[in-house]
Amino acid sequence: MEVKEELGKVAWPSREQTIRYTILVILVAVAVGLFLGGLDYILTAFTAFLLNSYGR
Repeated sequence: MEVKEELGKVAWPSREQTIRYTILVILVAVAVGLFLGGLDYILTAFTAFLLNSYGR
């Protein structure tokens, strides 16, 4: 019974808010993924350059 009372106190988001927040989370996840992927690519290329130039 306590669970039902507590759930009644929750401020549930509207359908529109849920859709907006879901889209926002997806966009942020894609942006972070692209940033980290780009950073990984740059650092990998830089490391390969250093190894090819100064390695044995």
